[in-house]
Amino acid sequence: MYATSTAIADTRASTFEIEALPHLDAVFRFATMLSGDPVHAEDLVQETMLRAFRSWDRFRSGTNARAWLFTILRNVFISDYRRNRRKDQAVDLSEVEEITLVEPMEGKDPEARLLHHLIDSEVLECIGQLPDVYRATLLLSDVEGLSYEEVAKVLDLPLGTVKSRLFRARQILQRQLHDYAVEMGYIEPREELQVAVGA
Repeated sequence: MYATSTAIADTRASTFEIEALPHLDAVFRFATMLSGDPVHAEDLVQETMLRAFRSWDRFRSGTNARAWLFTILRNVFISDYRRNRRKDQAVDLSEVEEITLVEPMEGKDPEARLLHHLIDSEVLECIGQLPDVYRATLLLSDVEGLSYEEVAKVLDLPLGTVKSRLFRARQILQRQLHDYAVEMGYIEPREELQVAVGA
């Protein structure tokens, strides 16, 4: 009986290590975005991974472990926020040292592909200025590569709300980044802008 329990525990730890731990950096990025504080983010990540390990038997192998971890993290953050309402939980992406994009999947929408190619400090600064409701949705979809359905589950939102927020966030970014993208040679200037400048 003891040998069987030990074997189950070893298998559990092994599958957790294989399926969950590779997403540790992504979980930390999301925690930093939510909390605005890398030190607080470390605590959130630790609690998230502990809860994930404790409930690992409820995770269905083959599903998206990263989305599952993000959901746990969001719940940990909300619980922590409710418990400690002593300070404003501002989000400042300037404290995030590096964000690595996943390669966009075939069929991913054009705005996500454009953001993938433009990501740098200027883009991160603009993302950091987005209102909270748009920022989390955009980061999960376009930076972390989650599907609309996964973002909806992580943020506990209807699918239509996720799509609407992404559309709005991308519109805001497009306006903010147009001149920068032209300057960097990513896109051609719009004719109406050239005429206005030449007049």
